[in-house]
Parts: sequence; C-alpha cells; structure tokens
Amino acid sequence: MALGAALYRHARQRSGLPAMTAKGSFALMVGLLVGAGLGNKLVFLVERPDYWLAFWQGGQPMRLGQSLVGGLLGGLIGIELAKALTRQPASTGDLMVGPLAIGIALGRVGCFLAGLHDDTYGLPSTVPWALDLGDGLPRHPTALYEIAFVLTLAALLHRWRNRLALVPGLAFKGFLAGYLLWRLLIDGLKPVRVPYALGLSGIQWVCLLALLCYLPFVARAALRLRKTSR
Repeated sequence: MALGAALYRHARQRSGLPAMTAKGSFALMVGLLVGAGLGNKLVFLVERPDYWLAFWQGGQPMRLGQSLVGGLLGGLIGIELAKALTRQPASTGDLMVGPLAIGIALGRVGCFLAGLHDDTYGLPSTVPWALDLGDGLPRHPTALYEIAFVLTLAALLHRWRNRLALVPGLAFKGFLAGYLLWRLLIDGLKPVRVPYALGLSGIQWVCLLALLCYLPFVARAALRLRKTSR
C-alpha cells in the first residue's frame, strides 16, 4: 500500500496535478480511504457470513479479514461521492492503474508466502505447475496467477495509454472491469467456504453484480473513444 501510494503521488506530480493535501484533492483522498475501508470489511463479511453467525449466536469474537474487491469497489464509490459533493466532475482514476497493479501484485506475493494460512490458495490440482502450499497436496498457485494477470493487464493499458487518454477515466474503467472479471473466473479455482446461489462464492457474486452495474459505464467510455478516434 505504501509503495502504491508513493507511485500514485509521483504520477500526480508528473502530470502537474495538485498534491493530495490540496483542498479539492484532500476531499477525494478522504472519500477514497473511507470507502475502501468500509468496502474492504463489508465484502469480506459477504464472503464469510459464518463469522457473523459465530459472533451473534455463539458469542465468539468477531473475525474481520479483508477483501481486495471490496476495497476497490468501496474506494470507487467513496471517491465518486466525494467528487459529487465537491463538484469535481473530472476523472481521477487513470493515474492509479499502475500503482494499483503493483500494490495488488505485491500483496499477492504475501498471500502466496502465507500458504494455507491465507484464504486465497487454490484447489488441489494435477497440472504440472501445481504447488504444495503446506498440506502435501499440489494446488493451483492462484496468487501467482493473479500477479501475472494484473501486471499483464497494466502493461497492456500502459502500452495503449496515448489512445486511452483521449477519454479520461477509460484506462481505470478497463482495469477495474478486467480485474472484476478475473476474480469472477479465478475464484472458481479456490475453495468456496460459504456457497451462495449457483455454487458461487460471495466474492464471485459481488464481482458479477458489480460488473453488471459497471459495464455500461465502460461501454459508454469505449464508444466515446471510438467516436473521438474517427
């Protein structure tokens, strides 16, 4: 997180944008942090409602983990609300693509090193690259898959940055939509601890619903790019 924040700060400086502590930017930062913090916890509880039940029924201490998807969606909602309240219509997300990708990749390094102590490990598998994460069973190294995916996605968006810049916000929209689709698919290779409808996990349902809500905005921005490029 610290490295991602430093990279974002550097990107803002290079782009000539005001510091995050400036009047308008500070409101956006507060919206981002509050939204990400709330989304992080709420989506985790969607993923693990059994923790709620254990707390309310058995008097056990509440176990609160974290959800990267929740942090991203909550941060997006928080910053959009802050922009609406401060009347700042300009898109602010494109500069976050690189820092987000690096932050996610580094976070998944930690998940991989944690092995079975982290809930992001994959299902047992017989693929040649399956790895034993500590229980003697070869498993899909889903954390490594995600590192490769987010860095590849960010690299592609960086390669197309000049074209995407014609529509401010499109690069971020592409990154977020791509990541949500990725999580919807890759989480099918992870154990589902609390299954919802269709056997999907809570995270998968959050990703699916978020995609259904977000894709119209992505499509609208893509159409603007097509018209601008003519």
